[in-house]
This record gives sequence, structure tokens and C-alpha cells, in this order.
Amino acid sequence: MRETQTNNFAKLDAEDFPTFHAGWVWLVGAGPGAPGLMSLLAYHALQHCDIVVYDALVNPDMLRWLPEGVETEYAGKRGGKPSPVQTDISLRLITLAKEGKRVLRLKGGDPFMFGRGGEESQTLAKAGIPFRIVPGISAGIGGLAYAGIPATHRDTNHAVIFLTGHDATGKMPANVNWQAIATAAPVIVMYMGVKNLGEIAEALIKAGRPADHPVTIVSNASLPSQTVASTFLSEAGAYVEAHKPPTPAIVVIGHASDWRPLLDWYSPKLMENKIG
Repeated sequence: MRETQTNNFAKLDAEDFPTFHAGWVWLVGAGPGAPGLMSLLAYHALQHCDIVVYDALVNPDMLRWLPEGVETEYAGKRGGKPSPVQTDISLRLITLAKEGKRVLRLKGGDPFMFGRGGEESQTLAKAGIPFRIVPGISAGIGGLAYAGIPATHRDTNHAVIFLTGHDATGKMPANVNWQAIATAAPVIVMYMGVKNLGEIAEALIKAGRPADHPVTIVSNASLPSQTVASTFLSEAGAYVEAHKPPTPAIVVIGHASDWRPLLDWYSPKLMENKIG
């Protein structure tokens, strides 16, 4: 058994990675936060792009791996704060690609999981801009794993619902069938749900969700600053008002969090390693 740890990433240099062509846009998921959760294709894209257009939820530590001379542009959108307009971001990607640049659109989590990757790739497709999607580890799965919460477990839930906690206006989604959501799956995993959690909890209880269902809030998932808070559905709104959990956060409703006392592996000692 080896006693020393050796990194052999140089072995990847001979691998046949896809070419990042000029004039292409790669929409890449950076994962839930920890740099070590980035995929090999994501790292490859960092090494071969001309410019990175990155989101607010991208860990800036990842940008230190860019070669010298690569441009960066911040295009972060955060609820309740001044943010770039989505249309302008998409048009900017088109402009950069038409300039012949290899454009890396780096997004937190997964581009297609509440990351507006669908909207951006749709705009690129209509403009005739070639693109590649590089999936990332979504916070609703990977982030929960860092809190010792399995998104699915055959002794707890055979189904899970992924839900956004706000619409384009920042308010509780108006076009969600809360009656159906409340009883459709034992576990609900909610993105961007802290702000409207009290209102959402009331809607779920009214629709038949048990008021004593556990609610777990995982803030800054997979990062050294990760915190985990627990309450119940009937008390969720009051808890948020009193304690103001940090964001970004993932909210878990249901008994998936029952496993956390046993599976809480991400200890303060492990948090000292910023790679993950």
C-alpha cells in the first residue's frame, strides 16, 4: 500500500480530448462549489479557451487554473441584486464566438439544472453558433452528498422532485401545481428556495404535506464555509426569518435528511482542504 500521494494528471496529456474550436461556445458546469468536483472536460476547457464568461456561483478559485492571457468576464446573476440581463448574456456569447474566440461559458452546478443553460444554448442554436454542453455535478445531488444526505435511498424514497424556489421575478413560482408537488414524492430538493421558504412551506402544508416533515438547509455546499441547518416544515418560515441562513443554499424537504446523523462525513478537518 502506497504511503505517499502522487498526482499523475500529466498522464491525461496523451488522451484524445475533443478539440475546442475557434468560434465555438462550450457551456460547462463547474459543479456545486468545490474545485475538485469539476469534470475532466471542464478542466480541459479551461486550458484551451480564449475567454471565460462565468457565473456568480462559480468558485473563483477555479479561474486560477487558466493559462496566462485568457480573458475573463463576470456575468453573475443573484436574486435581489443588480445582475446582467439574461438576453444580454446570450447575445454576448454570440458576439464573442463570431469574433472567432473559443468561449467558455462557465456555470455553477449543471448548465441544464436551473442554470439557464437551455435558454443560452437555444439562443446559440438559433444564431448558428456551434456549441457543446459539458454537464456538471448539480448542487441538488453533489451538494447534498457533502451534507451526508442521499438524494435517493431505497429505504426512504424511490422518487425525488427537483424544484426552483423562485421565478423570474424572484417570487414564489406561480405556475407550480403545489397540490401535485406536495404528494408526488417523499423528498423535495429545492434550489434558490430560502427567500420564499415560508410561503412555499405554507402552500405545501395546505396541499397535504405533513407539517412535521423535516426541512434541511445546506448553505455553501461542498465548500469550507458549508453549514447545515434543520427545522420542520411548519417552522421553516420562522426559522429563516430568525436565523437568515447563508445563500446559495439547497433546501431538502422530507426524510432523506434522516440519514445525516450517520452519514455526516464532511468534518471540519476535511473542510481544511479547499479542493474538496
